[in-house]
Amino acid sequence: MAMKAKVIDLTNKASGEITLADEVFGLDPRQDVIARVVNWQLAKRRSGNHKTKGISEVQGTTKKPWNQKGTGRARAGTLRSPIFRGGAVTFGPVVRDHGFKLTKKVRALGLRHALSAKQAAGKLIVIDDAKLKDGKTRELIANLGKLGVTSGLVIGGAELDEKFSQAARNIPNFDVLPSQGANVYDIIRRDTLLLTKDAVKALEERLK
Repeated sequence: MAMKAKVIDLTNKASGEITLADEVFGLDPRQDVIARVVNWQLAKRRSGNHKTKGISEVQGTTKKPWNQKGTGRARAGTLRSPIFRGGAVTFGPVVRDHGFKLTKKVRALGLRHALSAKQAAGKLIVIDDAKLKDGKTRELIANLGKLGVTSGLVIGGAELDEKFSQAARNIPNFDVLPSQGANVYDIIRRDTLLLTKDAVKALEERLK
């Protein structure tokens, strides 16, 4: 099964039609699947380098601070104990990896549902290509205004046009990715998704 979508150029002029595969762009979006993949992506991105010192890592004397008995104070074996100022931290964070495993099938399913969610919301635009002659940011901003895009992600083919990427670099809330870099988090964090015809073909080959 397949659906038809209009193809336009960057100036919002009609440039034909394209067929979108239902198994990639026509699913009933499941927010739970999308959320699972987003959580997996963000967990992988966490650096996990937060760290506090345990009692064996705190610098300081190892001498017993006072006698075991007869002082009227509680027993103490070291001033590096967590109960003293400047001492260790009990059960503090340690350097670790926050990532967890997610099967390839679920990751691919999440990408299908993210693409389908944009299509269902009317936030998917198919463009002829993502190329600019001069690579001027001003020119690209004018074209985005014609398309009505204030927050968007452009997914191109395997190779991105260098001038287009250069022009997009300084535009806030606007990203450009090659087809192999398409991912759920970047798709849902921007309001509008713009796919080139090459990107549609590559994504369908990857997800069918």
